[in-house]
Amino acid sequence: MKITSVNTNGIRAAARKGFFEWIKKENQDVICIQETKAQEHQLAPEIFKPEGYHCYYHDAVKKGYSGTAVYSKIEPLSVKMGIGWEEFDNEGRWLEVDLGDLVVVSLYLPSGSAKDIRQEFKYQSMDRLEQEFDRLKATGKKFVICGDWNIVHKEIDIKNWKANQKNSGCLPEERAWLSKLFDKQDLVDTYREIVKEPHNYTWWSNRGNARANNVGWRIDYHITSKDMANKAISADIYKEEWYSDHAPLTLVYDFSK
Repeated sequence: MKITSVNTNGIRAAARKGFFEWIKKENQDVICIQETKAQEHQLAPEIFKPEGYHCYYHDAVKKGYSGTAVYSKIEPLSVKMGIGWEEFDNEGRWLEVDLGDLVVVSLYLPSGSAKDIRQEFKYQSMDRLEQEFDRLKATGKKFVICGDWNIVHKEIDIKNWKANQKNSGCLPEERAWLSKLFDKQDLVDTYREIVKEPHNYTWWSNRGNARANNVGWRIDYHITSKDMANKAISADIYKEEWYSDHAPLTLVYDFSK
């Protein structure tokens, strides 16, 4: 099963850059999208509901902001939009599909970089999401939480480690939270299980030639249950074409393992 996660920074903008042509070529089984920045009624079905996929959107209430989507070749048994917390759900940040033996989530964690109140909202979101992770584990199903987590984990995941220690996304509290998920809640950063080398990033600032110089952050993840992680056989960050300030992150899972 081939699963891609990508923050499109506006799905309509990504479409104009060839994103949907790329999907047709790559032929993924599941695509998790973050930051759609659109209302579903604004999206022409012939483009934004590609043939062969069951397509679901969880829009933010605020127009042109946030939002998640999932495209799946397998028709879900159920679709869950949100986590039952109005402030979070109004921003369209959690979209979950139950594919039978596997649950897939598209998650867009708040960035916290705009102002202090948003950083506090990010911390609240992190706390609330732990309940969802526990719920997923309690189902006994394999699961993968794809998305833009807006946090780097370790020095290997960011180019300018020392310079960003006081910036949202690289704060000690945020990184410690990820460590807790991996060490105590039995979740797995599955990309890092496969790719051990440094300088592999998924997001670059639009300023200062960051992309050209590969001054990036790895903030997009497939975070999975342990029994899903051991089925991963390949991982790729696609950088041949650019649809966003993020690069698509694709993992392939072999369920015969």
